[in-house]
Amino acid sequence: MLGGFIVVVGFIIILMIHEGGHLIAAKAFGIKVTKYFLGFGPTIWSFNYGETEYGIKAIPAGGYVKVIGMNPLEDVPFGEEHRTYRSRPFYQKSIVVLAGIATHFVLAFVLVYVANVGIGWPDYQSPSLTVANIVATTDGGDESPASFAGIKVGDRVVSINGVSVASWHELTSVLRDNANQFVLVGIQRETESIKLGVILGSRVDQETGKDIGFLGVSPVFSKIRQNPVVGVRDSMMTVLLFAEVSIVGLWGFITNFGDLLSAISGSDQILDEVRPVSIIGIAQYGSLSQKAGMSYTLELVAYISVFIGLLNTIPLYPFDGGHFAVAVYEKLTGRSADVRKLVPVGAVVFSIVVFLGILGIYFDITRPLNFG
Repeated sequence: MLGGFIVVVGFIIILMIHEGGHLIAAKAFGIKVTKYFLGFGPTIWSFNYGETEYGIKAIPAGGYVKVIGMNPLEDVPFGEEHRTYRSRPFYQKSIVVLAGIATHFVLAFVLVYVANVGIGWPDYQSPSLTVANIVATTDGGDESPASFAGIKVGDRVVSINGVSVASWHELTSVLRDNANQFVLVGIQRETESIKLGVILGSRVDQETGKDIGFLGVSPVFSKIRQNPVVGVRDSMMTVLLFAEVSIVGLWGFITNFGDLLSAISGSDQILDEVRPVSIIGIAQYGSLSQKAGMSYTLELVAYISVFIGLLNTIPLYPFDGGHFAVAVYEKLTGRSADVRKLVPVGAVVFSIVVFLGILGIYFDITRPLNFG
């Protein structure tokens, strides 16, 4: 659950940092910003600082910042035209619009760097004898031997039947040969030495077809942390990889949109390849990532950040890419774009995004993600 909570909160923070990028860039150029909010709908709480109102709306499904003059048709108070977005040169418009997108990649890099250098990754080649997790039940639904015997997370297994074990591999080798047998497990619990009688369970070895002993514990792994300098390079490469995967995913949405619609009626083969995911699915991914470790959870948030950033590059309203495309058009032609012609396009795009969000909720409820 912690991983799901972290990812959901991370999603909200991503949105706020995105809008914060627009806010900071606009204010740096003296462009007036009147609102900075998390969510949409009725205002729950807000306060004014300077000329900007900051606050929270009832529906935390996004965020927005109100930069005056981004709409060429907007009425601006007398004497403030010089402080509008539309009055600024191309380079300032570009920076204000693209600042939000840039925050996604900066945030993703920071998260991946923290995971690589600060937290580290499990060294699966060197499991310790300390218990990291207890399997609650067997495949048949019975209480696992470790749970029944009272083994706890943090215990260190030191012996089996009075014979010391020096490594996790040695421990598992002994357990494998004692399927369904009674064994005496020596435990070091903080400063206390304990011996627990356990009747091992059994599982079928997929390679040999024979029963092997099953205790129901998993080990703590030591962490491998990258050199801070090497971490910069590898973190950048990971962000680029996330960008590549995101582009493939976005293209999959476009090319398989018809198949996604057919999945509503029950033909869900396409859902194994591409599907919209709502906040429900994101939370499920987060919970799964936490079981693997905090570094995986941070990388998941980083991937979400990159995906949303690339989504915003689409050169259509209401995405940031749409505003940038208009700025480029005006720079190249020397005349203002007729935004009245773009409003219907923006409405259609917005409707598709909302529809995909609803579709994601529908799929996450009726056909939950399968991590098996």
